Amino acid sequence: MVGLLASVALLVVALVPGWVVGWFGDDGRSDAPPAESARRGTLGEPFKGSPAARWSSGAAGLPVPEARATGWMSRAQVERALEQTRAFLAAASLDRGVLQGDRPKKAIALINPHQKDVQAYLKAAFRAPSERHDPLLLFSRFDTSHARLVGDVVKTRGRITYEEGKRGALQVTSDVTYVYPVAPAAGGDEVVRTIVRREVVLSWDDPAKVITEPGTFSLVSYKADMTNGGCGAPTGYLTPPFGTKSADQAAGPEVDPYDRSTSLSERTAASDDGCRTATRS
Repeated sequence: MVGLLASVALLVVALVPGWVVGWFGDDGRSDAPPAESARRGTLGEPFKGSPAARWSSGAAGLPVPEARATGWMSRAQVERALEQTRAFLAAASLDRGVLQGDRPKKAIALINPHQKDVQAYLKAAFRAPSERHDPLLLFSRFDTSHARLVGDVVKTRGRITYEEGKRGALQVTSDVTYVYPVAPAAGGDEVVRTIVRREVVLSWDDPAKVITEPGTFSLVSYKADMTNGGCGAPTGYLTPPFGTKSADQAAGPEVDPYDRSTSLSERTAASDDGCRTATRS
């Protein structure tokens, strides 16, 4: 089982004239699920033996906190922004078409079109994926010629928090783990669970201070930790290992992909980006 840690942080927003460009930080922490002996999933029970068997399914694992007036936003505006944040996460990581390789148009439509570095990233990520411009940092996509989804359920566990950010913005942090059961596209009963944990920090900016469009947010940072999603050169798709490859392990520190006791920010600070060995999947 191979894990890959990658991150991109500190993105720039276009400010209304008179305001100075600044950098943003991030936070977020979650509890670890209880330990459980690893067993292989099956086509009929794809989460068999996995801690994710007890997790929520789909968007139910993306709980929205109670809204309160924050920064430039009223309580009602915060409530709507949190729901739109949840909609972005679902469109980016749970949408069936996107999981099967479609372009995540609904998710992209929620990103501030005036944030030039992010728009450049999005353009490059789908045209020529690279370590710096990898769509998997934000979106979950499988190549259907390599892997097929098993069943209709994606297991999720995560949290969404918010606080007042720079220039009175509503800064929202999501930290979510997604578990995708997949099987070889060519057939067979082998089931591999691809596990992706993402921490995305975004900013619902005050339009009087930042150039933005209604109903869109600016990205502040995004990090991803992937297990059984591939550990080679980026292709733009999650590439789960099947057959003998599933037994291969990468040299490097061990990591439990289900352990949420350490935030991705802390994990990124403690380890270089790159391949590591997952202790279970």
